[in-house]
Order: sequence, then C-alpha cells, then structure tokens
Amino acid sequence: MAISQDLLEILACPACKAKVELKPDGSALKCVECRRVYPIRDDIPVMLVDEATIEDAVEDRQQERT
Repeated sequence: MAISQDLLEILACPACKAKVELKPDGSALKCVECRRVYPIRDDIPVMLVDEATIEDAVEDRQQERT
C-alpha cells in the first residue's frame, strides 16, 4: 500500500517544517528544503529526525542518470 496523497499533503519535515515528497522508488519521504530523507517502514513514514539521513545533490544527480 502506498502513501496516500492526502497524507502527503499534511506531512511536513519535523526539522524545518517544509514539504516532503515521496521518493521515486517509494521507499522514503524527502524534504524539499533540508534534504532529509525519512524512511517508510511497513507503509508507515518514520518522521523522526534521528532516523533521517541527509541526501546531497550529488546522489540526486546519480539517481537521475540511472
């Protein structure tokens, strides 16, 4: 089961309060401002700053090429 659009509209990054977007592979939510990536486990977004990783622009470019 995927994350619903209604849920995506109300979720915000707990660190900077910006919008989060679903990653293309559906495995995580990514903040559009601070670039933290929050994992999705068992169809539940784990919106804890301690669980997030920070994705940089280099990783984004590499994923776009593949």
